[in-house]
Amino acid sequence: MAIFNKCDIPEDLYYDIENHVWGRKNDDGTVTVGMTDPAQSLAGKIIYAEVKAVGRVIKKGKSAATIESGKYVGPFSVPFTGEIVEVNEELEKDSHIINLDPYGRGWIAKLRPLQESASDINSFITGKEAVSAYTKKLEEEDIICKKR
Repeated sequence: MAIFNKCDIPEDLYYDIENHVWGRKNDDGTVTVGMTDPAQSLAGKIIYAEVKAVGRVIKKGKSAATIESGKYVGPFSVPFTGEIVEVNEELEKDSHIINLDPYGRGWIAKLRPLQESASDINSFITGKEAVSAYTKKLEEEDIICKKR
C-alpha cells in the first residue's frame, strides 16, 4: 500500500480520483465501492450514511448514498451506471466505520455494472498509475489525511 501525505492508497483497488471513490472488482462481476482515505479525511467524522436501496439503478455520476459529517453533507457519486445489489448494513449502526476502515469494513455498496457502463468501468485506474495520479492530486490540493 502506498502512503502519501498520511493518506493510504492501496495499489490493488481501482479509483475515480476526481470523486475520491475506490472500487474493487469482485469475482461475480460486481464492484464494491467506497470513499477513499482522502475523502473520509476531508469529510471529517462521518455521523450518517444513507445508502440507496438494493435493486435501485444508479446512473454514472449520480448518488448511491448521502454522507453526513460535522462539516459535510453530500452525495456519494458512482463513476459508472449500475444496479445496487448489496449495501453495507453496518453503516446503519455506525457510519463512522467509513473513517476507521475506508477500504475494508467501511465499504458503501456493491453494484452490478450495466452493459452500457463497460467503458466507464475501464476508465477506473489502478496500480502504480493510480498511485501516481492520486498523489499528484493530493499534492496539488494540499490534502493531508487525518486518522480517526
